[in-house]
Amino acid sequence: METQLADFIRDTAAGREAHDILRRCVHCGFCNATCPTYQLFGDELDGPRGRIYQIKQVLEGAEPTAKTRLHLDRCLNCRACETTCPSGVDYTHLLDIGRDVVEKRLPRRTGEALVRGLLRNGLTRPAWFGAALRLARVVRPILPQSLQARIPPAVSTADLPGPRHSRRWILLAGCVQPALYPNINVAAKRVLDRLEIDLIEAPGAGCCGAIRHHLNDPAGGRDDARRNISAWWPLLNAGAEGLLMTASGCGTHVLDYGQLLRDDADYADRAEQVTQATRDISTLIAGEAGRLTTLLSQCPPLPESGRKLAFHSPCTLQHGFRIRGTVEALLTEAGYELTPVNDAHLCCGSAGTYSILQPEIAGQLKRDKLKALMAHEPAVIASANVGCIAHLQPDAGVPVMHWIELIDQRLSLADLNQEPPV
Repeated sequence: METQLADFIRDTAAGREAHDILRRCVHCGFCNATCPTYQLFGDELDGPRGRIYQIKQVLEGAEPTAKTRLHLDRCLNCRACETTCPSGVDYTHLLDIGRDVVEKRLPRRTGEALVRGLLRNGLTRPAWFGAALRLARVVRPILPQSLQARIPPAVSTADLPGPRHSRRWILLAGCVQPALYPNINVAAKRVLDRLEIDLIEAPGAGCCGAIRHHLNDPAGGRDDARRNISAWWPLLNAGAEGLLMTASGCGTHVLDYGQLLRDDADYADRAEQVTQATRDISTLIAGEAGRLTTLLSQCPPLPESGRKLAFHSPCTLQHGFRIRGTVEALLTEAGYELTPVNDAHLCCGSAGTYSILQPEIAGQLKRDKLKALMAHEPAVIASANVGCIAHLQPDAGVPVMHWIELIDQRLSLADLNQEPPV
């Protein structure tokens, strides 16, 4: 695609990156076939190809309008288009550049800006979010049933042994996951402890930065990345094998640290090494398949009523990490019967804060996803990202859990030698 970038961006790092990305696009339209919003609206402007044209026009000097911003805002950042693209167009980073330029040239109105500011600052501070969630749980009984369903009850987590193995990996606690679903990381620690691997958390690490980055605060997102790198670096130097992610959404963003900080003289090298050291938990456990199989062989068989499982693969796992089939194989090894899921490549509508900012679109995508997941009447739905779990659970009708919790439950039965909960 030929471009004539405007003077304000032509000779900048962002301009050069955008130019290179745009040149790769051959406007074939294959991307639209896997775009959730294009499937919903059938509007070229709500598909990747149309958004690329809109960004191109803005970077060439056209004034962005509210309509331009609307179509860019509607993108879920699911990256399904990147999986489909035959030319390798880096759509995600082009969208980041386009959104940043539109945001600067067309500031949001006060109300819209306030909501985004509250999300940027409320969700990314675990203490604030945890306090708000505790308050919500107190008043939960008097709330409408539709809101009650969206406030998960508090859960107790068992104490874990301290570090005791020679192998160590760093675990990202995250910002909302410790308050919403603390049992996910506890389950991960228990499973890896059985595999003789310690998971350790770095004091000082916090939000991965994805929320700020995708809510028009790229500078704040880079600050989050720098803080985390500084917290993780001593542990990596002390022998930790790498960084492990139980939330694929966070993991996909950490994979971008090298890109985000490539022009930072103080952090570029470390950011790239952190990117290279980042793994989704599924790949680490799959690498210990022999030992896991031995442990699972000691578990009693699953009852027929609890065997059927639907796996929702988050966009960030299948299109960000490019991991497909790994979790499914682990769950099958654990004794579950995985049911087929139509259109498994399409987003569920969670997409970070998207379900809050675009509730109608997110709601339709959730209904479509749950219809596909529940088509064969599974006993449970498993996923790999906290946002997807929180988005799907209120309307699922069956438990929605992180897959590592299910592996943990199965391994726990080897000790208890009792029938699993249904």
